[in-house]
Amino acid sequence: MNKNIEISSIFERIADILELKGENIFKVKAYRKAARIFLEMTDDILSVWKNGKISSIEGIGKSMAEKIDEYMSTGHIRKYSELLAAVPESLLDMLKIQNLGPRTLLIAHEKLGIKDINDLERVIANGQLAAIPGLGDKKVENIKLGIELYKTGKDRISVGLALPVVEDIMVSVSKVSVRSSLAGSIRRMRETIGDVDILAVSNDSASVIDAIVNYPLVKNITARGETKASVIIETYNLQVDLRVVSEGSYGAALQYFTGSAAHNVKLRGLAKDMDLKINEYGVFRGDENIAGRTEEEVYKILNLAWIPPELREDRGEIEAAMHGTLPMLVETGDIQGDIHTHSTYSDGINDIRTIALAAKERGYRYIGICDHSRTSRIAGGMDEEKLKARNEEIDEVQSGIKGIKILKGIEVDILSEGQLDYPDRVLEKLDFVIAAIHQGFSKNAGMRMKKAMENPYVDIIAHPTGRLLSGRRGYELDIEEIIEYAAEKNVALEINSHFDRLDLNDANILKGRAKGARFLISTDLHKIDMFESISLGVGMARRGWLEKKDVLNTYAWEDVPLRRRI
Repeated sequence: MNKNIEISSIFERIADILELKGENIFKVKAYRKAARIFLEMTDDILSVWKNGKISSIEGIGKSMAEKIDEYMSTGHIRKYSELLAAVPESLLDMLKIQNLGPRTLLIAHEKLGIKDINDLERVIANGQLAAIPGLGDKKVENIKLGIELYKTGKDRISVGLALPVVEDIMVSVSKVSVRSSLAGSIRRMRETIGDVDILAVSNDSASVIDAIVNYPLVKNITARGETKASVIIETYNLQVDLRVVSEGSYGAALQYFTGSAAHNVKLRGLAKDMDLKINEYGVFRGDENIAGRTEEEVYKILNLAWIPPELREDRGEIEAAMHGTLPMLVETGDIQGDIHTHSTYSDGINDIRTIALAAKERGYRYIGICDHSRTSRIAGGMDEEKLKARNEEIDEVQSGIKGIKILKGIEVDILSEGQLDYPDRVLEKLDFVIAAIHQGFSKNAGMRMKKAMENPYVDIIAHPTGRLLSGRRGYELDIEEIIEYAAEKNVALEINSHFDRLDLNDANILKGRAKGARFLISTDLHKIDMFESISLGVGMARRGWLEKKDVLNTYAWEDVPLRRRI
């Protein structure tokens, strides 16, 4: 899967350069669309290329296919090299700064000579940037905020980006170990991670160490010993730390290296109260090791039920384990359907039939086609006539497919005064309505969202904070107020599984759970490969202590507690 990520990164960078140079927006969108396709596809692009099937990938045209062929054959793309030579790479990195658009960046580069973030901070500090016509103090303040967000998140990446890379590494480790597991924040499914911990048991520790240090994408080997190794992977400059442990200590090590610092401190306090000592080697009474082969042993000897990794943050899980009140967390297998999916009627890659068949193959009982409404022009939003045609096609496709229900939905834009992009006479004919803000993040977002929730046909609010992990702050609103209002109005809140959204996050899910809110876990699917990302949303839900009953799409469709049915 490594070539998928490489090519996705190259196409994304080409799009960045073209956008910075002011090229046609449709050309920019084409490269971003291709980048997304390769990042989210489950097939190995190297194998697809070797079999001569690149042109058969839906959404990839002749020009893109030729560039992939060139890259696979020669290791480079001539157009990419030419574009890179024309723009400083440090300038491209700055496109990730929220509130700093390509036009502003280009003007600052040409007029003020900025080449990197240090130059940008300098011209902000001395007032030169604000003096550029069309900018001013307010816009510059927003750019400063964007710089802060950029710096904060630069050393961490989305768990959804890290997992495909790490899972590939785990294949190599598992081949030479008796057992192995991820640990640390990636096992707890934190939304972003800084590094990756891997534990392994093996009769030949040297072979396990070799599997890591000889992994093809290793950029640097920062440590190598008999039972430990640390490497930096080229992809995202990700640090991977491996430890080879004994069979008898595996459970203790897994617990120790998985739990957050606060969780582990509390466990050690419990152990101390029982005259025990707990560390990565086991649980000790004096010098005697009395537990540690499995995690269950470690928790049991402390009179605790085993605690799911996602909960190990010292947010009440230890007390719940003491009293037998741990939640029965929702699982990926509980999901019966995905109702936030986009077809070719808006900005999706696949047609309705393809989406429905892929959903049926996953074992889903229903699938919701949820294209964009008319105001989302950049996303191919549908006018009423196009929506009618889409609904007719859903009926036609449904007549030929048994065993799965195809639902008619919409992701309707919430407009500037809180009104919706379609009138009620259109919304009432749909099976469900998801409402979302896509423009004007700072323009009365909270008021608009609350007004949308007052509409009797709105069932769900999509990506409620609007943030992107790659560096977008999101809407200017009081999310706790929105959560409380949603609970009051029986409007569900989406847990969007896209790797760059993961919105709501665990902290806000916990707040919603406390208020009695209901949730939907969805993929925001734009290509059928994205069905796999549902596990990321489930991970957020589990971190937020959600059970099956809390999630709308764990129910059969006729039993889904939609707002309009309550």
